[in-house]
Amino acid sequence: MAIFFSGPQVRWALSAQIRAIGTFVSLGAALLAASGTAWADTPIKLVMSWKYEGPQAFYYIAQDKGYFKAEGLDVSIDQGEGSSASIPKVAAGAYDAGVGDTSALIQLAAKEPAQAPKAVFMMYNTPPFVIAVKADSPIRTPKDLEGKTVGAPAGDGALKLFPALAKQTGIDLSKVTLTNMAPNLREQLLMRGQVDAVFGYLTTITFSAKSMGIDPASQLRFIRYGDYGMDLYSNTIFFSQPFINAHPEAVRGFLTALDKAIKDVVADPEAGVDAVMKREPLLKRDVELAKLKSAIAVDMSHPEIARIGLGDVDEERLKKNIAVVVETNALPVTPSPDAVFDRRFLPARGTRLSSL
Repeated sequence: MAIFFSGPQVRWALSAQIRAIGTFVSLGAALLAASGTAWADTPIKLVMSWKYEGPQAFYYIAQDKGYFKAEGLDVSIDQGEGSSASIPKVAAGAYDAGVGDTSALIQLAAKEPAQAPKAVFMMYNTPPFVIAVKADSPIRTPKDLEGKTVGAPAGDGALKLFPALAKQTGIDLSKVTLTNMAPNLREQLLMRGQVDAVFGYLTTITFSAKSMGIDPASQLRFIRYGDYGMDLYSNTIFFSQPFINAHPEAVRGFLTALDKAIKDVVADPEAGVDAVMKREPLLKRDVELAKLKSAIAVDMSHPEIARIGLGDVDEERLKKNIAVVVETNALPVTPSPDAVFDRRFLPARGTRLSSL
């Protein structure tokens, strides 16, 4: 049986269909917008341990090559003010993640365990801490610092660890004068004789000296913490506890992306330095390239990575690191290794580098 509609009925039916289509389109747009929000990249605010320099290439390569983006992350990177200074910034919630000194992280874990960030990837596994003196200085051992003035930026990792070195080597701290200085004045003040020695990282001081026209091989000497029984971990990547709890997959994705970038930079340091120079063209490219190569060859190449892979820590070595920091700083409790380092987010052992 055929059904016929009059003119008004046809117009009403068409109008109803148009309204239905409009409703469908509006619903689809709403769903698409909602999906866009749900699929938005997770923002991560990262603070470095220092200003722009060659060894930061890993993070910028991960950013430039889209490795962070591929993991659903929107990573912003700010410069730092010292390897210890980044830790309270993350603990206070100003940043989600940071790069900084493991021993300073241990101190906060002992004092404020609920607020302390957790390390998730050990970047510098060889102790870089040194005391630099002029080549003709009478200071030959840590004990010789008694009666002398030693300077460093306030957030310097070697400065923070000096009480531990003093205890290890029998230095009377009351006989050592400590003074703070701007980071860019460290080597100048040393060479002018305004301080007798300075604290710092071997790579940082070496290349800062070179950029000033100082030859570290002939004009400086280094007293290395590692030569005095302090085989400590150095700079690590850490995240705040609230971020880890809220976004565990984002932490895992961050390390997956970084692991790819590390391999790229190790294979092609030139490209890594290009990424740094793009952000700070006033740097001296040859200096930053040498600094990056030194960080890879020296700071990241502890023999243990052949066994556990870059990024992980040796449990017993970390326990000793914790014990040194706790004892020398008279901390109220001894954090467990798990309270300091969380390895759950590391890329699989087979994917991480075993040699550099």
